[in-house]
Amino acid sequence: MKGISKDHRRYLDAGQLHTLEESFRGWAKTPKRSDVRLSRQRILIIFLLIRYTGAKLNEVLSLHPAKDIDCSHNQIRFQAEKEESGAAARKVHISEHLANELQEVLQLQECAPLLKSLDVDPAFVRRKFYERALECGFDKQLGGPEMIRGARAAELMRGNLPMPAVQEMLGQSTPNLTSAYVTFTPSEIDQVTRLYIEREAKRKTSARNSFFGKIQTIRQGEIQATVTLSTLSGNTITTMITVNSLENLGLSEQQLVTAEVKAPWVILQNSAEQPRSSADNALSGVIQSINRGRVSSEYVVKLGDGTTLCAVISSESGQQLDLQEGDNVWALFNCYGVVLHLDD
Repeated sequence: MKGISKDHRRYLDAGQLHTLEESFRGWAKTPKRSDVRLSRQRILIIFLLIRYTGAKLNEVLSLHPAKDIDCSHNQIRFQAEKEESGAAARKVHISEHLANELQEVLQLQECAPLLKSLDVDPAFVRRKFYERALECGFDKQLGGPEMIRGARAAELMRGNLPMPAVQEMLGQSTPNLTSAYVTFTPSEIDQVTRLYIEREAKRKTSARNSFFGKIQTIRQGEIQATVTLSTLSGNTITTMITVNSLENLGLSEQQLVTAEVKAPWVILQNSAEQPRSSADNALSGVIQSINRGRVSSEYVVKLGDGTTLCAVISSESGQQLDLQEGDNVWALFNCYGVVLHLDD
């Protein structure tokens, strides 16, 4: 998987990944013999690490759980593939729930050998992954370790985790941010990823129309204030909030925030060039899918960075604009439709 944005292979979706995960869990609990349970627990841990970190199979098999799985900080430490290159180890966040689960398993007396190594024959691991996929009724190839890694990347992108953060998490080279982009430090990218992983695990939000960004300017008036933020992907989002809200949230420039806009507040314009409009925010993209209804229809727009934006408009308006999948469109929304959130 050399390039996320250019990868058009079919992967298991979030629901199918959940089905596969439950299959692995049930399979791992079935044996009565301790040695068989140990073997299956090892495979389950390997699956969970690939499924939630997007790591390569060889990276996971090279782990020394006692020192590389840091349950107290909810992190997995992957060594650089080529030590002589001088590259630093990569730390990947996992949810607190998964960290607690791993800690409980590794503390079991019968699982003590797992603390030393997860080293297993890669061919054996692939065979077990294929078996679980077939058991779930999936094409076995979709259940392979490399395809699970790709499915995790696709899942993160659908959840609107910015591409640089996804690439950092998967150990891919992160593109240099040009002058058109706001500068995010490695620690800020790390913070964005950590917040996303916890929100994902707790299912706090669908996150489809969420943007992680850094506040660039705050223009304060007597009653209201305009807050402009730049996202990790280079988009600019403007919102209007009351001065009271500004003070209550303690917002300041260079602060990381999450901006959300509800789908009904987004309007679409099929135009190659940015349309003249009073809307404060305009993002270009391509219609990826349409869910048509008698009264309203849902349009999913794929933005230039691979993330998506959802718009719900009247079906009559969609027909009048003759919006079709693959059309170039602009997603427009006003500053009053954007809500800012702070995460602890």
